[in-house]
Amino acid sequence: MKYVIDAYAWIEYLEGSRAGEKVRKILQDNNEIFSLNLTISEVVSRIKRKGSDTEIAYQVIISNSQVAEISHEVAKEAGLLHAETRKTIKDFGIADSLILALARELNAKIITGDEHFRNFKEAILIK
Repeated sequence: MKYVIDAYAWIEYLEGSRAGEKVRKILQDNNEIFSLNLTISEVVSRIKRKGSDTEIAYQVIISNSQVAEISHEVAKEAGLLHAETRKTIKDFGIADSLILALARELNAKIITGDEHFRNFKEAILIK
């Protein structure tokens, strides 16, 4: 199975929460794991603001997932998704759109706790 892990899920994993335990199980199984390159920035920023070790967070992501670069086509699709989704979810972010577009390109599920993804078939909420 293919999974794209978003920043929310990585933070939960790093904190060792109950939701993070669900991420750990996915990582331990024989799955293909992807992270968007932008997700690294999001996680490092959050970890830094919490006063925790950013290098550990960085190493966890790059050693447990394939870091995906966004192609021009995925970037375009993400822009279209963003514009369409903002009609109903006013604070749906461009990073969310990029993750959704990447998951669709890879035919993968998104591991997240972000409520913005609740009504997308690609999402598995870990809350």
